Amino acid sequence: MPTGTPRAVSIAFCALVVALLAGVAEALARAALTLERSDAELGGLAVGLAQRAVLYLVVLAIAIRMTHGARWARNALTFGIGLFGLASLLIEPVRAVIAADSVGDLFDGITVSGVGIAVFRGIHVVAVLIAIPAMYHRTARPYFEARAVPRTAGTRDSIR
Repeated sequence: MPTGTPRAVSIAFCALVVALLAGVAEALARAALTLERSDAELGGLAVGLAQRAVLYLVVLAIAIRMTHGARWARNALTFGIGLFGLASLLIEPVRAVIAADSVGDLFDGITVSGVGIAVFRGIHVVAVLIAIPAMYHRTARPYFEARAVPRTAGTRDSIR
């Protein structure tokens, strides 16, 4: 962390790292389950894991820029992770709840691996729900405003 980084920004960064680690754990658990099937397609699995790895590395790079006060990084994380990422994490469980005829249906066929995946997903969601508000905490806002690039007439905005 850069010196002078507000505690709220440090908390947001740590929560984002926890979210990424939970996402990696969930992806690996799902991959392990896929590999147990005899009809597992290794090529598709490898491509999916590679895409996820690239996405997570990009998010980590943006999170690091956020710790340096880059307002664009905070905005990218807010919309990318806080909106679209969170929606992608919640849509599957919400569909399951809507499709269930009773609460008991939600627990039919439950497995240890399914519980593990649900725990990783839950950690991921909670970490995002901690990170996004922390980036907008009253002590974090001035940090991003102070590091904003001043605009001058006739020049393009610089991305820091």
